[in-house]
Amino acid sequence: MPQTEEAQFYQLYFQQPGVAEAEFEADPRKTLAAMLFGGSGEGVTAIRAMAAASGQTSKGVGMVSRKDGLLPKVPVPLPSWLSAADLDYYAAEFARSGFRGPLNYYRNIDHNWELMGAFEGVKVTVPTLFIAGDLDMVIAFPGAAEHLANMKQWVPQLREIKMLPGCGHWTQQERPAEVNAALVDFLRSLPG
Repeated sequence: MPQTEEAQFYQLYFQQPGVAEAEFEADPRKTLAAMLFGGSGEGVTAIRAMAAASGQTSKGVGMVSRKDGLLPKVPVPLPSWLSAADLDYYAAEFARSGFRGPLNYYRNIDHNWELMGAFEGVKVTVPTLFIAGDLDMVIAFPGAAEHLANMKQWVPQLREIKMLPGCGHWTQQERPAEVNAALVDFLRSLPG
């Protein structure tokens, strides 16, 4: 996972218990709005446009400032697919439960890697459809393009890689009609 003096990969930022929680739990609504907008196709497009207009250089995909943390210091708009009422509901739930549970997923990454070691080399042998947004930051991670290009090697019954133009990380929320149509078409294509 990359890191520099100024920034570190977001999964490294999540490792020290209490650090990300303090930032995120200070204002759960702001946190969720920033994450949902920032990871969406609309957010990625806006962030790229602002960076280009200001001549800023990127810290890199998924990198978090060691000085400023993960969240932007300015308010962000809601993505078009998210209502204020839905955001309020999610924020209230995270205000109640905190962010430790979701962050613990990243803190358990080494153990999960060890558990999955037994499956090294095992191929996915069922018919498969891969759907992602072309603006998903995960697709921009180093090596992701090669993984997609070679996916059929590990998923021999891969029927299609469907990239949704202008869509970010929250694929089914951003494009529910397209995702559902692709799933229905895929399921109808299966025998029996």
